[in-house]
Amino acid sequence: MTNIKLISEYKSFEGKLGFYSHASSSCNGDMRFAVYQPPQAAEKPVPVLYFLSGLTCTEENFMVKAGAQRYAAEYGLMLVAPDTSPRNTGILGEDDEWDFGTGAGFYVDATVEPWRSHYQMYSYIVQELPALITANFPIQPDKQGIFGHSMGGHGALVCAMRNPHLFKSVSAFAPIVAPIRCPWGQKAFSRYLGNNQASWRDYDASELVQKLGYHSQILIDQGTDDQFLADQLFTDIFAQACTAVNQPLNLRYQIGYDHSYYFIASFVEDHIRHHAIALAANS
Repeated sequence: MTNIKLISEYKSFEGKLGFYSHASSSCNGDMRFAVYQPPQAAEKPVPVLYFLSGLTCTEENFMVKAGAQRYAAEYGLMLVAPDTSPRNTGILGEDDEWDFGTGAGFYVDATVEPWRSHYQMYSYIVQELPALITANFPIQPDKQGIFGHSMGGHGALVCAMRNPHLFKSVSAFAPIVAPIRCPWGQKAFSRYLGNNQASWRDYDASELVQKLGYHSQILIDQGTDDQFLADQLFTDIFAQACTAVNQPLNLRYQIGYDHSYYFIASFVEDHIRHHAIALAANS
C-alpha cells in the first residue's frame, strides 16, 4: 500500500476492518480514515460507499456503532469513513468549541485564515480520499456512493450534488440541509468562508438541489424526536426545494427516533441496500 499507514485491523463478518493514517496534501497534515473490506473484495474489486460522520465524531464512530459491516458484507460494498476534520494543526483555539474547529470541519474548503491552511475537507472528500482509496484498495472506481449523518449528511448531499459523476448514489441520516439558515451552519460558514454569503450557497443542500439537482433518488431518514430537528436541521426546507424542481426524494420521518447512532443502526441496512441497488444499476 502506498502512502498510507495501517494502525490496526480486525476481522469482521468474514471481511476486515482497518484503521489508517496518511499525510494529507489537502489538509496539510496527518488524516485518519477507516475502511471495511467485505469478503468479496478478496476475490474482485467491489463498489465503495463513503460515510461522513457528524460533529465531534472521528473515523471510528460509524464503524463501532452503526452495525454496518454485516450489511456491507451481505451486499459486497466497501465502507470508508474519514475523520471529520484535521487535528493537531497548531491553529489557536481549534479545540475550544465542540461545534467548530476540531471534529467540526463541515466538509467545506475554508477560505479564511487561519483555517484555510488546513481545513480543506471538501477537496479531501471529493479528490484526495477517493484517489487514495482507488490506489490502495480493490474498488470499482465507477461505482462510488456517499452517505452521512447530521453534519456528515450535509457533507454527503453537497459532495454528491456537486460531483454527480463521482458519487452515483447518496443518502443521509438527519442531515443539516439548510446550513445557511441554522446556528451551526452560520457559525461554521462565517468563520471558515467569511462574510461573502454567496459562497455559502455552494455548501447548502437546499440551495444546490434547486441549482444543480441530482441524477437519482435521494434517501433521507429523519427521526421525529430528534432534539435538533426544529432549530438546526430544517428538513422541510429541503423537501420543499426538491418538490420545486421535481427532484426525486424518499424522505422518511421515523416516529420516536432521536439523533443518535441507535437511530442510524436501526435503518442502516436500508441505506446500504439503497446504495447497493443504485451502484449495481450503474454498469
